[in-house]
Parts: sequence; C-alpha cells; structure tokens
Amino acid sequence: MSCVFCAIVAGDAPAIRVYSDDDYLAILDIRPIVRGHVLVIPRAHTVDLTDTPPEVVANLMRIGQRIAKAARASELHADGNNIVVNDGKAAFQSVFHIHLHVAPRKIGDKLSFAKGLVVRRDPDREATGRILRDALAELEP
Repeated sequence: MSCVFCAIVAGDAPAIRVYSDDDYLAILDIRPIVRGHVLVIPRAHTVDLTDTPPEVVANLMRIGQRIAKAARASELHADGNNIVVNDGKAAFQSVFHIHLHVAPRKIGDKLSFAKGLVVRRDPDREATGRILRDALAELEP
C-alpha cells in the first residue's frame, strides 16, 4: 500500500512546504478547512498514535506550536488555532501516516468543526505558504 505522505517526503508527490527539518515536514493541506491549514508529518512512517513513539508526538506538537505562533504573527491574523491529531478511521483519519493538523482560526469565522472538510479551497496556496514560511523565519527557534 502506498502512502501519499511518504511520497511527499520522498519528493515524488507535490506539496507546498512551510517547514522542513531532518525529521519532520509541514505542508499545506490540499483540502483546507481554513486558509493556512497545515499538516505536520514525521518523515518516518508510523500509522497512528498507537505505533508512534511519544517523542515523535511531542515533536509534532512542538512544530505545530511554532506554526500556530506564525499564523498569529503573520498576515493570516489568526486569533487562535485548532490543533488536532485524528487517530484512526473512527476519528476521521484519512491518511494513515500520523500527522498533526494546525488550522488557524479567527473570532467569528463561523466554521463549524468537521463541516466542509472537502469543499473549502485556499484561493492562493502559494501565497499562503509564503506567508507562513516568512512568519516562521521571523520567530525564534
């Protein structure tokens, strides 16, 4: 069975990258619930929380926190963020390579969580990726 996130990590599938280091990658979600919806993924494949080492889960959150700060500090003007790991099919996990969702939120955005997951589109994914990369570069490590 092929894994789309492993293909992205290998460079065999396209993605707009907003963060990268030796062990992790953060990309824009292709079906964002809001502008700036990012997925943080470990480069090493694990399926879900049951087979992912605790330190990997902790690092997903560490990177997610930086991205959340960048979303607040950038021209996305986030007032907050939803930080979520969908753990297993029952929890709406659709790609079985563990990943952390970081979804910037604005007060009054009227988004009901889990509604419109496949119909929303970012009108300018390249610009959104640039906004987040620039904001991450401005944050202290």
